[in-house]
Amino acid sequence: MQRLTSWSLGLILLFSITTAVTADEVVVVEMSAFKFIPEDLTIKRGTTVRWVNKEKRQFHSIWFREAGEEPGEYLFPEDTYERKFDTVGVFPYVCQPHMDHMRGVIRVVE
Repeated sequence: MQRLTSWSLGLILLFSITTAVTADEVVVVEMSAFKFIPEDLTIKRGTTVRWVNKEKRQFHSIWFREAGEEPGEYLFPEDTYERKFDTVGVFPYVCQPHMDHMRGVIRVVE
């Protein structure tokens, strides 16, 4: 039991390290299996996020709907989209054609 707990804590620590990054880096969010991976990402102000469509046949989009933005262009397999986050805050987004179940959030900290 102790071995399993240590392994679980190690995974949690690894996940925390990989989802909180420093400024001026590029962080990749994959679109696969009708999900954003990771769905919840914490980054430092000044970080660029690159979304990559890893589906084999499906298109997706990145739409910051709650910010009042227009829907983004469709990203076909292996297409990418980048956005630099210079403002601290919480930025939820959806995939326009799959917005009922394909959602993500970018949390930008100092």
